[in-house]
Amino acid sequence: MNYIEHIGKYFTMLGQVFKRPQKMRIFKEALFRELDDLGNKSLGISAFIAFFVGGVVAIQTALNVDNPMIPKYLIGFATKRSIILEFAPTFVSVILAGKVGSFITSSIGTMRVTEQIDALEVMGINSLNHLVLPKILATVFFYPFIISISMFLGILGGYVAGMLTGLFSTVDYIDGIQLEFNPYFVKYALIKTMVFAFVIATIPSYHGYYVKGGALEVGRASTQAVVWTSVVIIVLNYFLTQILLS
Repeated sequence: MNYIEHIGKYFTMLGQVFKRPQKMRIFKEALFRELDDLGNKSLGISAFIAFFVGGVVAIQTALNVDNPMIPKYLIGFATKRSIILEFAPTFVSVILAGKVGSFITSSIGTMRVTEQIDALEVMGINSLNHLVLPKILATVFFYPFIISISMFLGILGGYVAGMLTGLFSTVDYIDGIQLEFNPYFVKYALIKTMVFAFVIATIPSYHGYYVKGGALEVGRASTQAVVWTSVVIIVLNYFLTQILLS
């Protein structure tokens, strides 16, 4: 029953979030600040992980494709499909859920326990719209760019791994990348990313906004937010895969 209550409060919160901002100038300033905090500052860790995981995927594929009857270009093909279909949109989103989700919950939760949100309400400001909507727009519009960069760097990481280890030819790897390229798979990955970005912005905001207590409770809320955001991303990944690829 407690879960049903939280789900209801979550959707009630969304109803308040998507009301028209009262002052567009203040809203634009908040939006650009969130683009920097949630988007630009997440680009480095996403690019770093994507590059090295792409290399690991290519090396592991090369080590398992030891049958001479299997063409070597399948290493590039498998790496490309793995990065585009699953790793970049899902795995990177889970990483961002940990980094960004904890930041969102702690920042909003701190405002709640220090009564800054109460002050906004007293001044007649829709605090949910003021605090959460810029985060949603920043993540939904910026994270597809991060995932696109992650796709490119993941595939590049596989190329560099082949060049450094000598386990497979870079020519074969490029042939595999070019084999049966389907632009819809990129579109599929970006659609998933936008859905995950919405989850990353809203679930941590919910946990931070409704936290009660002090600093200890804010820490616990941050942990719960990361856990539940990751769980929802994994569950949605299953259903989105069934809907978009079946």
